[in-house]
Amino acid sequence: MFIRNCWYVAAWEHELLGDTLMARTILGESVLLYRKADGTPVALDNRCAHRQAPLSLGRKVGDTVRCMYHGLRFGADGRCVEVPGQERIAPGLCQRSYPIVQRDRWLWIWMGDPARADESLLPDTFSLKHPDWAYKPGGYLHYQADYLLICDNLLDFSHLSYVHEKTLGGSTGIAEVKPRIEKLPHGLRITRDVRNTVPAPFHTRLASLPSVVNRQFVYDFTLPAVLLMHSHVKPADTADDDMAGALQFHSCQALTPETETSTHYFFMQAHKFRQDDATIGESLYQSLLVAFGEDKQMIEAQQAQMRASPERPMQPIPADAALGQFRWLVKQRVDAERAAAPAQTVAAPTGAPARQPA
Repeated sequence: MFIRNCWYVAAWEHELLGDTLMARTILGESVLLYRKADGTPVALDNRCAHRQAPLSLGRKVGDTVRCMYHGLRFGADGRCVEVPGQERIAPGLCQRSYPIVQRDRWLWIWMGDPARADESLLPDTFSLKHPDWAYKPGGYLHYQADYLLICDNLLDFSHLSYVHEKTLGGSTGIAEVKPRIEKLPHGLRITRDVRNTVPAPFHTRLASLPSVVNRQFVYDFTLPAVLLMHSHVKPADTADDDMAGALQFHSCQALTPETETSTHYFFMQAHKFRQDDATIGESLYQSLLVAFGEDKQMIEAQQAQMRASPERPMQPIPADAALGQFRWLVKQRVDAERAAAPAQTVAAPTGAPARQPA
């Protein structure tokens, strides 16, 4: 159930510094990530075309990478540029290269047909690098679970009332509110207004709030698995458009499947108040680590149960509306890609034969 022709987050920018050679498995494929001397990111198949040794165990030589098994050297475009003791290099001796770009503080990789890698399709993760928003970067978790189970979790915030009772939730009122679900070209927009409730435990560590507040979550959840959310909490007796006393947040979260049962989870939560106070960003970061650890514990346990009894189906309830719609969107895209696969080829370096996509 992997969509290939789309952008996935491969890494935070600070994970790839200097001469770092980084291996990361994405959609079941081992990918080598590194930077050229000018900082441009590169993504190659991590298996040397000669004997399939990991290039991540190699050595960076200028803008190229040398395999430290038999010394073959590959350029950033995937072409072999040197074979020790050999003058002629066969054109088929090459690595697959993947389109990769840096946008704000995330590195995005395109795992499908390179000819379709359109940067205009990148999500607007503006708060990752905006002067009006502050946060502590680096949020990452590794899940032993299918990424779709994590999508399910993010598409139904009723779980905040229970999984996050002592962290992000604080009230059963969140689960009792029916969200508004709107269709987008490549996903869904979900709005949940929670009125006359109590501040979440993490809110009370950030500011002094009255005992009765209004909370709102508005987020776009788009293919392949990206959440962009505006949220706020403010005194319940203020007008809807009055944000003077509100704590405003913007969150960027992205799921990148590692395998069918493991996932890379990148996240951050920016704030638009007291931006010059580093303790706010640190407090939010620590709160998210605890809360998302609660999600991880629940979802990995869920995955284990499903693996033990795969014949037992999940029984839907009305609160599953958004996640049901999103899974349908994923299936439609996957089916369309599979149907078109025979006509597509993966671009190879100049002079090398093209290969069918995995």
